Amino acid sequence: MKFDRLIIATSNEGKFSEFREIVGDFARDIVFAPEIATLVVEESGSCYAENAMLKARAWAKESGVVCLADDSGLEVEALGGAPGLLSARVVPGQDGDRVMWLLSRLEGVYNRRARFVAALALCVPEEYTLITEGYCYGSIADSPHGGEGFGYDPVFIPDGYSLTFAELGVHTKNSISHRTDSFRKIYAHFMR
Repeated sequence: MKFDRLIIATSNEGKFSEFREIVGDFARDIVFAPEIATLVVEESGSCYAENAMLKARAWAKESGVVCLADDSGLEVEALGGAPGLLSARVVPGQDGDRVMWLLSRLEGVYNRRARFVAALALCVPEEYTLITEGYCYGSIADSPHGGEGFGYDPVFIPDGYSLTFAELGVHTKNSISHRTDSFRKIYAHFMR
Protein backbone atom coordinates (compact mmCIF):
# COMPACT_ATOMS: atom_id res chain seq x y z
CA MET A 1 0.00 0.00 0.00
CA LYS A 2 1.20 3.49 -0.82
CA PHE A 3 -0.45 6.69 0.37
CA ASP A 4 -0.80 9.60 -2.02
CA ARG A 5 0.15 12.17 0.60
CA LEU A 6 1.70 11.86 4.05
CA ILE A 7 2.20 14.73 6.45
CA ILE A 8 5.10 14.39 8.86
CA ALA A 9 3.72 16.14 11.93
CA THR A 10 6.85 17.77 13.31
CA SER A 11 8.37 21.24 13.30
CA ASN A 12 11.88 19.78 13.70
CA GLU A 13 13.63 19.95 10.33
CA GLY A 14 16.23 17.36 11.33
CA LYS A 15 13.52 14.91 12.29
CA PHE A 16 11.63 15.62 9.05
CA SER A 17 14.78 14.91 6.98
CA GLU A 18 15.21 11.60 8.79
CA PHE A 19 11.61 10.65 8.18
CA ARG A 20 11.83 11.42 4.46
CA GLU A 21 14.60 8.88 4.15
CA ILE A 22 13.05 6.34 6.53
CA VAL A 23 9.58 6.26 4.93
CA GLY A 24 10.98 6.17 1.39
CA ASP A 25 8.24 5.40 -1.09
CA PHE A 26 5.56 4.69 1.54
CA ALA A 27 3.88 7.84 0.18
CA ARG A 28 4.08 9.62 -3.17
CA ASP A 29 4.22 13.06 -1.54
CA ILE A 30 5.85 13.57 1.87
CA VAL A 31 5.00 16.93 3.42
CA PHE A 32 6.69 18.90 6.23
CA ALA A 33 3.78 19.97 8.45
CA PRO A 34 4.81 23.66 8.88
CA GLU A 35 4.61 24.08 5.09
CA ILE A 36 0.83 23.65 5.16
CA ALA A 37 -0.33 24.99 8.54
CA THR A 38 0.63 26.23 11.97
CA LEU A 39 -0.70 23.90 14.60
CA VAL A 40 0.58 23.65 18.16
CA VAL A 41 -0.31 20.40 19.89
CA GLU A 42 0.34 20.19 23.62
CA GLU A 43 2.29 17.04 24.48
CA SER A 44 0.21 16.28 27.56
CA GLY A 45 0.38 12.48 27.35
CA SER A 46 1.88 10.31 30.06
CA CYS A 47 3.96 8.30 27.56
CA TYR A 48 5.54 8.59 24.12
CA ALA A 49 2.64 6.76 22.42
CA GLU A 50 0.02 9.14 23.82
CA ASN A 51 1.98 12.21 22.70
CA ALA A 52 2.51 10.78 19.21
CA MET A 53 -1.19 9.94 18.96
CA LEU A 54 -2.23 13.45 20.07
CA LYS A 55 -0.08 15.03 17.37
CA ALA A 56 -1.05 12.63 14.57
CA ARG A 57 -4.78 12.93 15.25
CA ALA A 58 -4.69 16.72 15.56
CA TRP A 59 -2.83 17.11 12.26
CA ALA A 60 -5.04 14.55 10.48
CA LYS A 61 -8.15 16.37 11.68
CA GLU A 62 -6.75 19.75 10.64
CA SER A 63 -5.58 18.62 7.19
CA GLY A 64 -7.79 15.69 6.26
CA VAL A 65 -4.60 13.92 5.17
CA VAL A 66 -2.80 10.84 6.51
CA CYS A 67 -0.34 11.99 9.20
CA LEU A 68 2.68 10.43 10.84
CA ALA A 69 3.83 11.82 14.18
CA ASP A 70 6.38 10.68 16.69
CA ASP A 71 7.38 11.28 20.22
CA SER A 72 10.80 10.13 21.19
CA GLY A 73 13.34 10.43 23.92
CA LEU A 74 16.60 9.28 25.39
CA GLU A 75 16.45 7.09 28.48
CA VAL A 76 19.64 6.76 30.51
CA GLU A 77 19.84 3.81 32.89
CA ALA A 78 21.94 5.54 35.58
CA LEU A 79 19.48 8.46 35.61
CA GLY A 80 16.45 6.26 36.20
CA GLY A 81 15.31 6.67 32.59
CA ALA A 82 15.79 10.45 32.46
CA PRO A 83 15.54 12.63 30.49
CA GLY A 84 12.85 10.41 28.91
CA LEU A 85 9.65 12.24 27.94
CA LEU A 86 11.38 15.53 28.75
CA SER A 87 14.35 14.90 26.42
CA ALA A 88 13.65 17.95 24.24
CA ARG A 89 12.62 20.13 27.18
CA VAL A 90 14.78 19.02 30.10
CA VAL A 91 16.54 22.40 30.05
CA PRO A 92 15.77 25.51 27.98
CA GLY A 93 18.05 26.35 25.10
CA GLN A 94 19.61 24.51 22.21
CA ASP A 95 20.54 20.86 21.67
CA GLY A 96 24.04 21.54 22.97
CA ASP A 97 22.64 22.78 26.28
CA ARG A 98 20.73 19.53 26.76
CA VAL A 99 23.81 17.47 25.87
CA MET A 100 25.84 19.38 28.47
CA TRP A 101 23.07 18.84 31.05
CA LEU A 102 23.24 15.11 30.37
CA LEU A 103 27.04 14.90 30.52
CA SER A 104 27.16 16.87 33.77
CA ARG A 105 24.83 14.33 35.40
CA LEU A 106 26.93 11.42 34.18
CA GLU A 107 30.26 12.84 35.30
CA GLY A 108 32.10 10.08 37.17
CA VAL A 109 29.30 7.56 36.48
CA TYR A 110 30.50 4.19 35.16
CA ASN A 111 27.14 2.88 33.89
CA ARG A 112 26.43 4.84 30.72
CA ARG A 113 23.86 2.45 29.19
CA ALA A 114 21.02 4.19 27.38
CA ARG A 115 18.39 3.72 24.76
CA PHE A 116 16.50 5.90 22.34
CA VAL A 117 12.76 5.26 22.24
CA ALA A 118 10.39 6.36 19.46
CA ALA A 119 6.64 5.94 19.37
CA LEU A 120 5.08 6.57 15.97
CA ALA A 121 1.42 7.21 15.32
CA LEU A 122 0.02 6.94 11.82
CA CYS A 123 -3.45 8.48 11.63
CA VAL A 124 -5.71 7.86 8.66
CA PRO A 125 -8.42 10.53 9.06
CA GLU A 126 -11.74 9.26 10.37
CA GLU A 127 -10.58 5.65 10.14
CA TYR A 128 -7.89 4.60 12.61
CA THR A 129 -4.59 5.39 14.29
CA LEU A 130 -1.80 2.82 14.27
CA ILE A 131 0.81 3.16 17.02
CA THR A 132 4.19 1.41 17.19
CA GLU A 133 7.27 1.76 19.37
CA GLY A 134 10.91 1.25 18.44
CA TYR A 135 14.23 1.23 20.25
CA CYS A 136 17.94 1.70 19.69
CA TYR A 137 20.25 0.60 22.52
CA GLY A 138 23.68 1.96 23.24
CA SER A 139 25.71 4.07 25.63
CA ILE A 140 26.60 7.69 26.30
CA ALA A 141 30.03 8.99 25.26
CA ASP A 142 32.19 11.04 27.62
CA SER A 143 32.02 14.06 25.31
CA PRO A 144 30.25 15.11 22.08
CA HIS A 145 31.65 13.88 18.76
CA GLY A 146 30.52 14.44 15.18
CA GLY A 147 28.68 17.13 13.30
CA GLU A 148 25.64 15.39 11.84
CA GLY A 149 22.24 14.75 13.32
CA PHE A 150 20.55 16.64 16.12
CA GLY A 151 19.54 16.30 19.75
CA TYR A 152 21.65 13.81 21.67
CA ASP A 153 23.21 12.30 18.52
CA PRO A 154 26.73 13.62 19.34
CA VAL A 155 26.88 11.57 22.58
CA PHE A 156 24.89 8.41 21.73
CA ILE A 157 26.96 5.40 20.65
CA PRO A 158 24.68 2.63 19.36
CA ASP A 159 25.50 -0.97 20.30
CA GLY A 160 27.87 -2.57 17.81
CA TYR A 161 29.52 0.72 16.84
CA SER A 162 32.38 2.81 18.20
CA LEU A 163 31.11 6.11 16.78
CA THR A 164 28.24 8.34 17.85
CA PHE A 165 25.11 8.82 15.74
CA ALA A 166 26.53 12.24 14.78
CA GLU A 167 29.70 10.58 13.44
CA LEU A 168 28.06 7.63 11.69
CA GLY A 169 26.20 9.78 9.17
CA VAL A 170 22.50 9.91 8.43
CA HIS A 171 22.30 6.79 6.25
CA THR A 172 23.86 4.52 8.86
CA LYS A 173 21.89 6.17 11.66
CA ASN A 174 18.65 5.80 9.73
CA SER A 175 19.30 2.12 9.12
CA ILE A 176 19.50 1.33 12.87
CA SER A 177 17.61 4.12 14.66
CA HIS A 178 14.66 3.92 17.04
CA ARG A 179 12.49 5.73 14.47
CA THR A 180 13.40 3.18 11.81
CA ASP A 181 12.66 0.31 14.19
CA SER A 182 9.24 1.81 14.92
CA PHE A 183 8.48 2.59 11.26
CA ARG A 184 9.38 -0.94 10.16
CA LYS A 185 6.52 -2.15 12.36
CA ILE A 186 4.11 0.25 10.62
CA TYR A 187 5.39 -0.86 7.23
CA ALA A 188 5.01 -4.54 8.18
CA HIS A 189 1.40 -3.89 9.18
CA PHE A 190 0.57 -2.72 5.65
CA MET A 191 2.60 -5.46 3.96
CA ARG A 192 0.70 -8.35 5.62
